[in-house]
Amino acid sequence: MADPSFDIVSKIDRQEVDNALNQAAKELAQRFDFRGVNASVEWSGELGITVKADTEERAKAALDVLKEKLVKRSISMKALDAGEPKASGKQYVIAATLRQGIDSDHARSIAKLIRDEGPKGVQAQIQGDQLRVSGKKKDQLQEVIALLKGADLEVPLQFTNYR
Repeated sequence: MADPSFDIVSKIDRQEVDNALNQAAKELAQRFDFRGVNASVEWSGELGITVKADTEERAKAALDVLKEKLVKRSISMKALDAGEPKASGKQYVIAATLRQGIDSDHARSIAKLIRDEGPKGVQAQIQGDQLRVSGKKKDQLQEVIALLKGADLEVPLQFTNYR
């Protein structure tokens, strides 16, 4: 039988993000402090989100509402990459993107962390935008998962295909 293994991935649940976006838009439409400032949040492309408002402060507040809804739906803030408000005509616009997948730099640093601080005999291979970790015993793999959960990495991680 093959050695036990699992995959490290960084994926976001688009449906959960969509629900959070709809909830945020609904709250912006109903809240008293957002009346008359034309605040809105909407998709812009596959992984882009646009936050708009008439003033810079309201645009930041609308982004905070969106962040709050994302956290309630278990979407990590590490996955959201939001810029600063930029004036666009009469409105201020914040362009945000959702990060998905583990880029090669982060993958290398995660593999190095596993190699340096993980248990002996555990290997990590980079496979595109994910990592495959394998070892002799399942206990070693659980140690690696605990190590990565405790590490402060810049990407949200999920562990899949544990076998």
